[in-house]
Amino acid sequence: MSHLLIGYCPTSVGLFGGELCLEQKQFAKARDAFDKAIAARSDSPHAFYHRAKCYLGLGDLAGAIPDLEHVVGIDPKFDYYRAAGLLADANARTGKLELAAAYFAEATQFSTTPETLYNYANFLRLQNRREEAREWTQKLLAKKRTLPRYMQRVERPWFRKGKTLLKELSVA
Repeated sequence: MSHLLIGYCPTSVGLFGGELCLEQKQFAKARDAFDKAIAARSDSPHAFYHRAKCYLGLGDLAGAIPDLEHVVGIDPKFDYYRAAGLLADANARTGKLELAAAYFAEATQFSTTPETLYNYANFLRLQNRREEAREWTQKLLAKKRTLPRYMQRVERPWFRKGKTLLKELSVA
């Protein structure tokens, strides 16, 4: 059925339509669909989480933070701590470093997703903690060897960013 829906982004069907649009990187349409899903049922952390990912895709960190706080407030472990990692990164990128450090502390304790590892290493770099940033970047690149090939492809952008970050850390 999904092959019939390629290029189709039904904002009127809420959560399902939003997920399709998000997958197709149609962030504004997806956000609108999640707005409708939240209006219909505001107790779903999934809708808030996906809407936050839309805001992040649009570069609207300030819009993403309240949704991520809502999700992490309901379930700190949501999406294997990815929500907490995204919240930490959004806070770091908006200058709320103490808040970011608190969220990263929990997320990095349990999550080993390449995205979280990269974002934390970048956070450490921004704080001029280069040696720690280098260690976390090396953890990220070591993770690549432990993943099956299809996951290596899925996570490829994070591994590439990690290589670039490691080069930057080695030069400075």
